[in-house]
Amino acid sequence: MTMEEKTMKCERVYEGRIINVRVDTVELPDKKYSKREIVEHPGAVGIIPITSDKKIILVKQFRKPVEDILLEIPAGKIEPKEEPYICALRELEEETGFKTDTVEKLLEFYTTPGFSNEIIHIYLAENLKEGIANPDEDENIDVVELSIEEAMEKINIGEIKDAKTIIAILTYFNLYKYK
Repeated sequence: MTMEEKTMKCERVYEGRIINVRVDTVELPDKKYSKREIVEHPGAVGIIPITSDKKIILVKQFRKPVEDILLEIPAGKIEPKEEPYICALRELEEETGFKTDTVEKLLEFYTTPGFSNEIIHIYLAENLKEGIANPDEDENIDVVELSIEEAMEKINIGEIKDAKTIIAILTYFNLYKYK
């Protein structure tokens, strides 16, 4: 049984700086029709920076869509024609001031495939060198260092609520807890 939907019509509803929105008319496998509202996003990266004493560097910032201050891994939108690992290096330095020569890709995932095509690439950054943060002019960021145990506790008690951050911390914990 086929599950794929054939796009019959695509209507652009909004084009913005970060996202675009379209409505697709699709033909379902049973030859019926339906509409799909789709948020297009160019993709993003998240970085889990680990200090030499095994602390995770997080950023704290206000997020208007949820009206809350969140604790997150450094992250950002991939620019046109930018490779994800280059974006990871750029965002690490912009948001935290830290630099590194290498990053290791841990995984990638779709954030909300029910209505968006956004994909996030998660990288591990080690061998960090301190520098000066240079966040975007509309970003107000505080840098926070936590042990893996403190980060896991903050996930467990609901103080870390951001999905990419939870996924990155749990992945790091699962990959490196036995080393």
